[in-house]
Amino acid sequence: MNSITNRDIVHDAALDSLDTMSLDTYTFPKERLKKQLSNPEKQPLVLVSCGSFSPPTNLHLRMFEEAADYCEFETDFEVVGGFFSPVGDAYKKAGLASAQHRINMTRIAVADSSTWIGVDPWEPLHKEYLPTVKVLDHFDHELNTVMGGIDNGKGEKRPIHVALLAGADLIQTMSTPGLWASEDLSRILGHYGAFILERSGTDIDDALVSLRQFRESIRVIPQLIQNDVSSTKIRLFRKRGKSIRYYIPDKVVDYIYEHGLYSDDEKKQADKGEEKASIDGAASSQGVSAS
Repeated sequence: MNSITNRDIVHDAALDSLDTMSLDTYTFPKERLKKQLSNPEKQPLVLVSCGSFSPPTNLHLRMFEEAADYCEFETDFEVVGGFFSPVGDAYKKAGLASAQHRINMTRIAVADSSTWIGVDPWEPLHKEYLPTVKVLDHFDHELNTVMGGIDNGKGEKRPIHVALLAGADLIQTMSTPGLWASEDLSRILGHYGAFILERSGTDIDDALVSLRQFRESIRVIPQLIQNDVSSTKIRLFRKRGKSIRYYIPDKVVDYIYEHGLYSDDEKKQADKGEEKASIDGAASSQGVSAS
């Protein structure tokens, strides 16, 4: 794919440059949300996935689909929307491409492959690191305070429930003493709840033991077809000059090659920027599970 076509994709995905965006001009990306419930007896749900997405993989996309199926067949929820919320540049992590690139890639990933998954740039528009609980509060505010909820199909508005969508590795960090503030965990798991996709090589049961007070609000989604693709492995393949195609969306692969992301030269450039302001160790461990 040539560079013009890739830029067209970014434009079609409604992405402005972060240089021209600000919190003052920010508008919530609600275009892909359902306008009303299909079943007025169901509880409307929006799934939010917070993470690095450096780069986004097919497993990140598949996670939303698995959760939607689980909700339809196993719960009283009706999924009315889903969002990627990429972490901002203040989150200093090895292999983290710029927020601009990661927003571009996530929007390219969903542009043609989904009609209901969107990308919200609100989090990376902040210069400071935002813990996950503040991101979920933001979605709750936009969906229910600003929008007033969703039409239940009878001309009445119904509040939309917001929940965190993540892989099993996130639950492991939540069960590790000292990594998460207790008040944040209480609000994330107690108030919002989480849908957690099983991941090969990750033991969820041990993590759930220490989080048993939130067990009813942590819904574990079985991964019926095992998939252990991760952003970390994609970056490693890239640095070794190996193919990354078919592990991540084709157009994201094209974007990575076009911009030279995750090569050794890119890493050297990233290393030069690590002398800038970093965030507290305690804060840096909260909420970024997508490797």
